[in-house]
This record gives sequence, C-alpha cells and structure tokens, in this order.
Amino acid sequence: MKILVIILGLFIIQIAVIVFLEFRRPQRAVAWVFITLCCPPLGLAFYYFLGRDYRQSRRINRRCISLFREIRNHVSGKSFAVRSTAECGNSQFEHNEELLTLLSRLSESPITGHNRIQVLENAREAYDSMLEAMEGAREHIHMEFYIFRDDEIGEQFQDLLIRKARQGIKVRLLCDGLGSHKLSGRFIRTLRKAGVEFHFFLPPLTSLLDRRFNYRNHRKILVVDGLVGFTGGMNVGDDYLGKSPKMGFWRDTHLRLEGDSVYYIQYIFLKDWRLATNDGMSHPRLFPKHSCEEREAVQIVGSGPDGDMDASQEMYFAAMCSAKQRIWITSPYFIPDPAICRALKSAVLRGVDVRIIIPAKPDNRLVYYATLSYLENLQEAGVKFYRYTKGFMHAKVMVVDELLASVGSANLDMRSFYSNFELSAVLLSPAVISSLASGFEQDLKHSDYIDPLQFRSRSYFVKRVEGLCQLLSPLL
Repeated sequence: MKILVIILGLFIIQIAVIVFLEFRRPQRAVAWVFITLCCPPLGLAFYYFLGRDYRQSRRINRRCISLFREIRNHVSGKSFAVRSTAECGNSQFEHNEELLTLLSRLSESPITGHNRIQVLENAREAYDSMLEAMEGAREHIHMEFYIFRDDEIGEQFQDLLIRKARQGIKVRLLCDGLGSHKLSGRFIRTLRKAGVEFHFFLPPLTSLLDRRFNYRNHRKILVVDGLVGFTGGMNVGDDYLGKSPKMGFWRDTHLRLEGDSVYYIQYIFLKDWRLATNDGMSHPRLFPKHSCEEREAVQIVGSGPDGDMDASQEMYFAAMCSAKQRIWITSPYFIPDPAICRALKSAVLRGVDVRIIIPAKPDNRLVYYATLSYLENLQEAGVKFYRYTKGFMHAKVMVVDELLASVGSANLDMRSFYSNFELSAVLLSPAVISSLASGFEQDLKHSDYIDPLQFRSRSYFVKRVEGLCQLLSPLL
C-alpha cells in the first residue's frame, strides 16, 4: 500500500511540475499532462528533455549580440526602409497605418522598398532558378534547408556546390539535424573534401543532451553573393519534383528575391550559422550594393524560440484582423492556436471570405487527424475548407485582400509559431498579391470542398481519434 501511495505521490508531483512550468500556455500543459497520463514513469523525463523553454537560456545570443547589432546597423544603412503608407507602393495601405507600424516593429527586418520578386510555383522552376543563380556565383553561396536529400536532385546540387568550391567560391551549407538526419556520411564527406563548409543545426544527440531536441530549424534559404535570395516552402529532394510514389505531384511555392530584402535573408543565415558553428562572420562583401530599382515592398520575418516575440503568429494574426474582403490560405499543416481561431471567426463575422486549402493526401497521419479536429468548429463559424486532390499541398501562402500576401516556411500551426525557426516574406506588391491570388484560384480547381454536413457525420471513433490528436497538437 505504501508503494502505491509513493507512486501516486510521484505521479501528482510530475503533473504539478508540468502545470507550474507551463501555466503561460495551457494547451501545452494539457498536452504534456496527457503524455504523462499515458506514460507515468517516463512523463517527467520526456518533459525534461523535450519540453524545456528555449528562452530559458540566452547564453548563445548574449555572446554575439554586439556583433549582430553591428551587422544590422550596417545593413539598415544600405537598404531603403518603408516608413509611411505612401512608400508601400500599395494603395490598400493608405488607411492601414496601424498595421504598417505593427509589421515594422515585428521583427529585426523592416519593410524594405527596393525589391524585385519572382513567384516560383513548382519545384522544377525553383530548382532551375536556384541552380542558375549558383552557377553565376562569384563570391559566396549560402544555403540552409530543413531537409536536404542525397537523391538525384540533391546530387545535382552537390555537383554544382563542389565545382563552385573548387573555383574558390565560399560555399556554406547548413541543414537541420533532425530534418536531414538521413543525409549519408559519404555525401557530407564528399562536400567537405571539396571545400564546402557543411554543418548541422542542432544535431539530434547534441540537442537532446542540451534539452533542445524539440526546436528545429525549418527555414529554407539560399543567398548568392548577397544579391539574390530564395526562400519559401521547398526543401531539396526528388519528392518535391513529384517523384515520390507515395505523395505524387507536389504543389509548393517559393520566391526569388533581389534587392534590399536579400540583406535580411543573409542576416538571418549568418545568425543561424553563428548558432550552429560558433563562427561569427562579418564582412562588407556579404552585403554588396545592389542595383535593383524596382519598388516592390517586402518584409523578411524571421521567427523562432530564441526571439523576443512570436513573430510568425503575430504576423498572421495582425493580417487576419486587418482583412475586409478575403483571407485565402494554403497550409499543409493546420493546427491553429486559440488567437488564430478567434481571428478567423471574427473575420467571417465581418463578412470576410475565408478559405483554407489543406492536403487531401497527408504525409503524417497524426498531424492530419489533429488538423481535422479543428475544422468542424471553424466550419460552424463560416470558414470554408478544401482538400487539394491533385497531389500533396505543401505551399505555405496567405493572401489578405489586395493588402498583403505571405510566402515562407511557416505553417499555420503551433509548432511553426512557437517551436521552429521559421522565415516568411511579407509581400506588399499589388502585382505579386494578384499573382498569388490567381495561383490560389487555380488550386481551388483541383480541390474538393469539405461540406460541413457531410464532415459532421463522420464516425464517433474518428472524432475520438481526432480529439486525442488535438490534445497533442501544441507539440506537433
């Protein structure tokens, strides 16, 4: 009997510790309590290694804060920052001074005014553009991906990187330790032997021992000579070219950028490189003067668990609250927090057309069931959901009125908001917004509307499975 009392006491202590440490985020607390209920002996151990708040240790940031303040000051002196609605190049912003102010304070990157934007809506187009840009590199190539595969397209990238490194070009490649854990040692050794500087961001074992395993670098970055930048939803792998027998056609969106915004993509890469390698690079040639004369406004929003605010979540929320006509979203993983749910419901009540496209074919069943668990409540409020049937929908795109659009690595889920290092581009150019809206309309033609009455009639068992997955959704 005493043993049972002791076990029960330890169990209660575990739950109390989790609730005490997670009181600021009740949903995370519920998720961890649920895990503890399922695995009583290991619950606190799981929480110890996986549940630590990244912000509890700012040791790495404090070492280099002066270095990056210096770099940021250098970059701000070379770029044109939009300070008023008249400088946005978008008449929709004429009466949105509050949104402009919020966005300007949201991240270390201001809204920049001198940019050229190209939307890339499939992997073949994106990879060809990346390879072409790298082929013309004269100074350096900086790459950062969550997933980098050693398949056919991965080897094509490898061959080019090796060739450029042997030409004397500085080539640096950063991959997430978990997302790219299948990358073979032989592939990496071949790169390093040729002079490519390769590093993992938070390798699995190191990050587990350091209690940061739950925090992953989900960014997709390519910067060539500090003049051309790429970001968006695509990693490097044959599956993005539609060669996966399981997933088939892959729908994604990426961006090619030139101008001021590239400086801030470069800045984020340097911060990640410093965190992964302890190498603080700072040189004027990393930020050369560009010749871009176009006046397309772009803001690079970098977010992560090391930031002072949840920039991705704040950006989504602010944009949704500003909508008057439409909010169109594509996201492979839809696990919104309460604030985003409220923003979507409020938008519908204001008469806004809210449409969200999710995949019909999931790549992760657990995450997919968690996604479905949020649909019924939002459908009752008037949000319209669609399943993309042509293949796998992986694009992370939001279009709000003719006001703004966003393209990036951040999904509309709590992992992207609070746990991952993400990067999104907020786009204010009317032409680019119109192009992304046209792309959304094309995607709708390959999507099935999820009828609320039919969806509500799914079986009791399925609803319970979805409910259980929703309990874990803050951690997915």
